[in-house]
Amino acid sequence: MEHTSPYAAPAASPAASRTTSQRIKSIFSGSVGNLVEWYDWYVYAAFSLYFAKVFFPQGDLTAQLLNTAAIFAVGFLMRPIGGWLMGIYADRKGRKAALLASVLLMCFGSLIIALTPGYDTIGLGAPVLLVLARLLQGLSVGGEYGTSATYLSEMAGRERRGFYSSFQYVTLISGQLIALAVLIVLQQVLDNEQLEQWGWRIPFLIGALCAVIALFLRRGMEETDSFTRHQATPREESLLRTLARHPKAVLTVVGLTMGGTLAFYTYTTYMQKYLVNTVGMTKNDSTLISAATLFLFMLLQPLVGALSDKIGRRPILIAFGVLGTLFTVPILSTLHTIDTLWGAFFLIMAALIIVSGYTSINAVVKAELFPTEIRALGVGLPYALTVSVFGGTAEYIALWFKSIGMESGFYWYVTACIACSLLVYVFMPDTRTHSKMNDD
Repeated sequence: MEHTSPYAAPAASPAASRTTSQRIKSIFSGSVGNLVEWYDWYVYAAFSLYFAKVFFPQGDLTAQLLNTAAIFAVGFLMRPIGGWLMGIYADRKGRKAALLASVLLMCFGSLIIALTPGYDTIGLGAPVLLVLARLLQGLSVGGEYGTSATYLSEMAGRERRGFYSSFQYVTLISGQLIALAVLIVLQQVLDNEQLEQWGWRIPFLIGALCAVIALFLRRGMEETDSFTRHQATPREESLLRTLARHPKAVLTVVGLTMGGTLAFYTYTTYMQKYLVNTVGMTKNDSTLISAATLFLFMLLQPLVGALSDKIGRRPILIAFGVLGTLFTVPILSTLHTIDTLWGAFFLIMAALIIVSGYTSINAVVKAELFPTEIRALGVGLPYALTVSVFGGTAEYIALWFKSIGMESGFYWYVTACIACSLLVYVFMPDTRTHSKMNDD
């Protein structure tokens, strides 16, 4: 017998009586929680330049960054487990219940990082606790993506699904942007030594506090009509067995994610380190460039999402695939030799405009591939597996290529992955007109 979840969602308003303001309020509550989760996730990447030597005091900067990047990748290993567990929970107990649980896990992970003593104090215990915290955060983010993508797509009306679901990446990028904003403020009020000794702990404490606020906001969310209508339907088999009946959709998620997630992590989380470690810019300049490009990138998401509601998802994905395949090597090769802030800004911005063809609509495309009863699991699990393999290792592979003196090899690796995804975009149906959500 199934137990009633303490986070069980109340009955949703009938579709006919739900007003636009109710719909927007629920989307806002879900999006704010998503913002906080991704802020906590990206604070690690934004501040690793400062705390790397606290946990790994031996070696040069590249060696220390390799160690922190490896733990960043380890956090990604938990994302498929999070996508699996939270996906099942969301499809059984509700989207709201799973979103509440995921933000709690993120809060605990941030607190552990903020309070863990350094290597000089507790030795190997420091990196071990850092790994534990990242595992908790990986579990949280792995569950967050599939559930929030499902929630936003189901809560949005059919005609504006692309627009509303694009706010998943608006808040995802906002989380990263706020992490960089916190870094910029701390760089202005603290000197480099203070940041490396204790200042880097402040953003993790902020993240834990904001997660508590997000928890209360999410308690006021409404459950989606799609889940409520299917909740009473008897289940004759496990969700994983049901998911296995949709192999084409699962493989489509893997294929369309591979190149997009690698490009996204290359031009966002890794780019700050690339500008310092390869281009030779100062930490402050690299942070300012990252913040400026991310802000404009964030504004692009709803514009491209709305465009997909007019012309379809597939043309936009194909545009990303073609442009990414043609221009990744030229952009990164030129960036390697750039010597001005404006030059770096325009090159990175050009790359992010291309990547918007993936980020703005990938959530709704995946949600439209699966029926309601396995939508959160279908979106979350294969996506998290793919991100773990390609997104989570992007930084480590880039640094590895640099360490062996073949940095350009990474540029070709990114290009090859985008080209593979392009093949999927060319042959997949346009989910705007062939959507499983239209059957809800």
